[in-house]
Amino acid sequence: MSKILVTGGTGYIGSHTVVELHNAGYEVVIVDDLSNSNIKILTQLHAITGKWFDFQEIDLQDDRAVQEFAEQNKDITGIIHFAASKAVGESVQKPLKYYRNNFYGLINLLTSFNSKIDFVFSSSCTVYGQPDSLPVTEAAPVKKAESPYGNTKQIAEEILEETAAVTPDLRVIALRYFNPVGAHETALIGELPNGVPANLVPFITQSAIGKRGPITVYGDDYETPDGSAIRDYIHVVDLAKAHVAAVKRLAENKTSPGYEVFNIGTGKGSSVLEIIDAFEKVNGEKLNYNIGPRRAGDIVQIYGDVQKSNDELGWKAQLDLNEMMRSAWEWEKYIKANPF
Repeated sequence: MSKILVTGGTGYIGSHTVVELHNAGYEVVIVDDLSNSNIKILTQLHAITGKWFDFQEIDLQDDRAVQEFAEQNKDITGIIHFAASKAVGESVQKPLKYYRNNFYGLINLLTSFNSKIDFVFSSSCTVYGQPDSLPVTEAAPVKKAESPYGNTKQIAEEILEETAAVTPDLRVIALRYFNPVGAHETALIGELPNGVPANLVPFITQSAIGKRGPITVYGDDYETPDGSAIRDYIHVVDLAKAHVAAVKRLAENKTSPGYEVFNIGTGKGSSVLEIIDAFEKVNGEKLNYNIGPRRAGDIVQIYGDVQKSNDELGWKAQLDLNEMMRSAWEWEKYIKANPF
């Protein structure tokens, strides 16, 4: 049984990926902060899978701690790296936080696990900036980042590609995913933002349940059919399965060359106003929203061409927008009744 390290494994995408790795027969080691909410997530993962996962609290910015961990876990064959700061708006206000957190951890992992290792990097469609044409393919030029967060993803990919080029035993897949939403079918794990949500869907669910005020649609004057920004939303369970597919591809030595990138999305864009409408129809809840000015760092629209992922990674999104909105609302109701 292969052993996979999942950094940030009690986070939103990480926790769902842990479940899917377990379902696929992998042994999992989780590295993350030992916060009260993360302890609760570990309990939820046990409830879903029946297994208590190996969990270790390590500061990935501490090179000595990461080195000691690597020496004690030489049987780890693969790493899925999620641990990073990820809010576009916050990164504009606190760029140094993002550069420190998002680079130190990555570099320490690559330095410490210097034996044969398969590395899956959780990247982002932000590397494309505002693309020249849609849907955007993996061959599209990487544009100047619109935010420090996006810049960290671009530079991290460069670090990985250049390191893999001179490290024969290192094989890397970077997954450029779009906007993950929704929750596990059990509603036991889902997105748990710190403070005011920076992403649309958790703000929608928190507004609907009365935790937040009206939703602000940032701009209705974009060159889109309804004037609001368009994104490619993907169910978090589909995204988790894509990470498992990447681990499998690396283990089967199908990568050529030692560094590959894949778009992970549905291949279809949905506007902010369409998301609001879908939530209302699926859940029978009326939302209160208003139109505000455009937000710094946002792009007009982006959605990906996912043909390469379908053909070469052997992965395809299965869950639609209705299921994204339904499961997100079930999760919000669950955490209201069972606070973290």
